Amino acid sequence: MSQSLAVSWSTVDAVYPEASIPVDKLSNHDLILRCQVGLRPDRAAFSELLGRYQAQVDRILYHLAPDWSDRADLAQEVWIRVYRNIKRLQEPAKFRGWLSRIATNLFYDELRKRKRVATPLSLDAPRLLDDGEMDWEIACQTPSPQEEMTTREFYEQLREAIADLPEVFRTTIVLREIEGMAYEEIAEITGVSLGTVKSRIARARTRLQTQLRSYLDT
Repeated sequence: MSQSLAVSWSTVDAVYPEASIPVDKLSNHDLILRCQVGLRPDRAAFSELLGRYQAQVDRILYHLAPDWSDRADLAQEVWIRVYRNIKRLQEPAKFRGWLSRIATNLFYDELRKRKRVATPLSLDAPRLLDDGEMDWEIACQTPSPQEEMTTREFYEQLREAIADLPEVFRTTIVLREIEGMAYEEIAEITGVSLGTVKSRIARARTRLQTQLRSYLDT
């Protein structure tokens, strides 16, 4: 996917102390700081930041909407939102989680506008089990038309159930189950304790299991 955005760039008014250092040599933290200086984000720094994190955005959107033909458009909208709001990010160390929330929230905003989508999540994504673990993998045998319909219905209900979760639950479950982050990493990104992260994920799983009980019991 192209790393260019249809955004009107402008020269940064303020000079960053490390402006002489090539952007590809800067840390992620320093790139974000440079993007926060001036009236608008520095073009070179923002482009470098986009290049480093584009794969993360693409991965999130792929797992959430593998069948959507306009994922590239959604990804571009994610970066437009980042461009417009990066100055509001108070802790650059939490950029990855902040970016994940933007991508996830954009997806669910778009989902609410659509009446129906065939396959909500990748069939390689996990599935809910009674013990709280996630393993949504489906057997390799060729499904019957009835099984295919049931599978589509399950994923549609799953996607809607995730959309209905409070944002803090939705964010933690996406970071854990889609991004594959460790509990400790999620705690650092979201700025809450390890116990709170585990509690939110457990409660999110419980809510999803309750809403999808008719499918999980079959």
